[in-house]
Amino acid sequence: MCRALAYLGQPVLLDHLLFQPDSALIRQSYMPKMLHMLNLAGFGMRAWDRHSFNAAKPFSYASTSLPVFDRNLKALAEKVRSTCVLAHVRGVAYSTEVDISLQNVHPFQYPDFKLALAHNGDLSRMREMKPLLLQFIRPEITMLISGTTDSEWIYALLASQLKDPTRQCSAEELVNAVDRTLTIIRDVRAQLGIATSSSVNLFITTGEQLAAVRYCFDFGCYRTEDPARVHEANMNFLSLWYTSGREYGFYDDEWKMTGGSDTADSIMIASEPLTKDTSTWLEVPEYSMIYADTHSGRPSVEIHYFS
Repeated sequence: MCRALAYLGQPVLLDHLLFQPDSALIRQSYMPKMLHMLNLAGFGMRAWDRHSFNAAKPFSYASTSLPVFDRNLKALAEKVRSTCVLAHVRGVAYSTEVDISLQNVHPFQYPDFKLALAHNGDLSRMREMKPLLLQFIRPEITMLISGTTDSEWIYALLASQLKDPTRQCSAEELVNAVDRTLTIIRDVRAQLGIATSSSVNLFITTGEQLAAVRYCFDFGCYRTEDPARVHEANMNFLSLWYTSGREYGFYDDEWKMTGGSDTADSIMIASEPLTKDTSTWLEVPEYSMIYADTHSGRPSVEIHYFS
């Protein structure tokens, strides 16, 4: 399984998210504290800086190399400060059938599209689902699909549920689009008789909005002909956590957000807490979406539940 983090708020040095904290995203790729699976299939990132040239266009980085050995990424992280970040380390099944390529590195963001998406999970029997999903993906968006992952198909499907994916959408529009996307996937799975546990944890951002979905189809159902092949990820809901506060950084010998939610100007969502002290992190409920934006100058956090 993959791991991801999303940040929205005051400018933060990328190094303080990716490399420095006790359980920074890059550290999670080789030394995880939750779900002990190594993430060896690449790293990708979108990072926005509202003070940069063409601020609506994010910094973009993608590599199939192991991020812990990526000197270019480390050098970039030590120089760039961002107001919104979506970063992802890709984990795949240990198999020669898996495609390791730049086209399959998250996050996905098509040219001129506002929405960027990263996925942690795995849709069972995705090859069978693709022909049925095509009818729900707009032709002009279908033409943009270049990789082989279930994640990019989820992205294309979600973008097709928005009236105009090149424009900023409202919170309500995004919630409805995610709800329709999950409903379509559920219906297609039912048509094909798929009832195998399939996680769909999504990280979504436009640079001004942040959302994360914690969802699993048919949790607890898995193939039993060979119990040894049931991965530990299928035995639990994939974790998803968030924290909010002010001035994220290194204080009193530890990484943390200062202050509390009442005075928060920043929010962070991650597959697992980045900091040693996890008491300030809250777990996102199963079958829900957390949404935040900074239209009022501070993160306005909402939780939406899906059936």
